[in-house]
Amino acid sequence: MNRAGFNLLTSIWLLLPAMLLAEERPHIVLVMSDDHGFGDTGYNGHPFVRTPHLDAMAKAGVVFDRFYAAAPVCSPTRASVMTGRHPFRGNVPNHGHYLRPHEVTIAEALKEAGYVTGHFGKWHIGSVQRNSPTSPGGQGFDEWLSGLNFFDKDPYLSRDGTYQRMTGSGSVLSMDATISFLSAHRNKGKSMFAVCWFPAPHDPFGEVPRGIAGAERLYQEHGKPAGYFREITLLDQQVGRLRKALRDLEIAEDTLLIYHSDNGGLVEDSSGGRMKKGSIYEGGLRVPAILEWPARYRPNRIAVPVNSSDLYPTLVQVAGADIKNQPQLDGISLLPILEGRSSTRPPMGFWHGYMVGQSTWSDRIIKELLEAREAGEDNPFPERILKNVNEFPPRNRTDLRGHAAWTDWPWKLHRIQKKTGAAVRWELYHLENDPMEASDLSMAEKGRVARMRSQLEDWQRSVLKSWAGADYRRP
Repeated sequence: MNRAGFNLLTSIWLLLPAMLLAEERPHIVLVMSDDHGFGDTGYNGHPFVRTPHLDAMAKAGVVFDRFYAAAPVCSPTRASVMTGRHPFRGNVPNHGHYLRPHEVTIAEALKEAGYVTGHFGKWHIGSVQRNSPTSPGGQGFDEWLSGLNFFDKDPYLSRDGTYQRMTGSGSVLSMDATISFLSAHRNKGKSMFAVCWFPAPHDPFGEVPRGIAGAERLYQEHGKPAGYFREITLLDQQVGRLRKALRDLEIAEDTLLIYHSDNGGLVEDSSGGRMKKGSIYEGGLRVPAILEWPARYRPNRIAVPVNSSDLYPTLVQVAGADIKNQPQLDGISLLPILEGRSSTRPPMGFWHGYMVGQSTWSDRIIKELLEAREAGEDNPFPERILKNVNEFPPRNRTDLRGHAAWTDWPWKLHRIQKKTGAAVRWELYHLENDPMEASDLSMAEKGRVARMRSQLEDWQRSVLKSWAGADYRRP
């Protein structure tokens, strides 16, 4: 063999691991609903809600029996999915706050690893203005059709920064765009990463599914509110469309598909725990979640508690992404749990109520942006390009106000402090024996409370340190 031939073979040999890795990388599709409660699915035993497509996905895939949203409201959980970190760390303490562009997002990580990326649906962690670093495009998505917050029928949306009024139901339009993205990039040589974040079943419940006359009567008779259950059936139909599209495109086997909700549901009776959306008790955090990757995982149910923050490190590992300067993570890779190599996880911290949310009227804002652009007028919302993402006020690490919890399975410790300087109330529950958090064991387990209290407050101080910007500083 001559020297040129030897060099060619050497080059192929050196490139082979990367080539094989690229071939093994699945397409990844993340689907998230808005306010879908744990018990509000057929596969979790709801008495009348119709979710045949989620039920089929649950039968074919991996069901998480204890999947927790990182927060009991929408924006913070979205930030946790994007970063693998508790949302306070990235500047999202409540709904309507913006994720800092200083964070490393899953879209950026996968794009760097060679994926083509798209976001479709509700955004709610930044701007949808074209040149904003907080927009989907600014946070790593190649293509996007996004709304600022929840939207319903005939919504105003932003397509890569161009505003438009669209006709139809918001969840259907979000799935239309997702399937179009997958179809367009199917044969272009790159693995695909698509995020579809439904605006349903959030109110005002104007979206109506097709062909559910019998179910509609049930919803009217038994459902309070009926529109909430109706929109669950609508989003279920969109999941069915997606799974069919993956089969039609002949990529279902090699696609990692995940469905979950952003926080607890709106009906306490079927929330899967005490209380509902907005609460740190189980009903506000426990959500339905299913993973499907036919080429790799057989049908299974997993009882190990997992968290929406775990998606980022899991997908980074699946994609073989190389993250430089990774800030501190709160999530863990789920691969050892999925593969049966681990049946435990480290403790999880939750925190809500430190700061109020910020109103974001999606249609109203995008409509005004569209009208101003068409009239050649100045941007009516320049403050919504960045908000406060470049501000790093120091955080008093003794100020731990709000409602926080530390889950070290099966124990869960609550720290409840209504405002700065107020008295702190502690509650301790054994979730395996008391899933509804009805019997407070804090007085009977004082030693355990002391240990868990120390862990929780250390974690809270770490979160405040990150929020103040410590993770972005370089030597």
